[in-house]
Amino acid sequence: MNNERVKLAKNFGSASQSYDVSARLQRFSGKHLMPWLPNKNDLTALDLGSGTGFFTDILASQYDNVIGMDISTKMLNFAKNNRSKSITWIEGDAFSLPLADNSIDFVYSNLVIQWFDPLETALSEIRRVLKPGGHFIFTTLADGTLFELKSSWAQVDDDHHVNDFVEERDLIAKLNNSGGQLLEHHCKDIILEYENPLHLARELKGLGANRVNNKQFKGLAGKEKWQLMNKNYQDFQEPSGIYPATYRLFSGKWVKI
Repeated sequence: MNNERVKLAKNFGSASQSYDVSARLQRFSGKHLMPWLPNKNDLTALDLGSGTGFFTDILASQYDNVIGMDISTKMLNFAKNNRSKSITWIEGDAFSLPLADNSIDFVYSNLVIQWFDPLETALSEIRRVLKPGGHFIFTTLADGTLFELKSSWAQVDDDHHVNDFVEERDLIAKLNNSGGQLLEHHCKDIILEYENPLHLARELKGLGANRVNNKQFKGLAGKEKWQLMNKNYQDFQEPSGIYPATYRLFSGKWVKI
């Protein structure tokens, strides 16, 4: 596992105790995938990037053999202590899945693949472990996510304060050029409300999603820069005083060819 993947695992691991409290978007997006789940019960399912195991637990109530896999040891330990004992927990990286070829009926992955760079490597591994005709059912974030925060910081300096996400059309192209076919997909904006930008920042940290790639100056921004960003974010403030943050949610059902 390369250094970036190690740092990612550490970042999410540090959020293991706070994740479920902060996971409003994850709850919505995970439930959004339920209609796409297979009807048969005698299946082997993999929850890739299982985190605290909230949705792994739901899968275990429906399917005979469920595997929860995460890159973070702390996330896995939390899941083992709080979820169904019937679940098999495995520490693993999507770039090198510790599973046999053609061994999984379907892969479920909720708001995880946006952290896979390059995405094609992970898709190749997912395809390898899926049985012929197996499905990959997932949500991810697309370009346009957190545009309010990104715009507010862009007026402060040229540093990279918010992660970039793949454009919808590019995501579709990657999925259809990875040995599979995107059968269905939806892309919609989900707007969550925050008391202030600090509330948003704390939620992102609580999710372990506050690590920004390609950031020039590591660590927290200075007080003056933070205050200026806050002032800029007021351009988006609603009449009620609430601060909105947009998440462009991409949901897909992909089949192995």
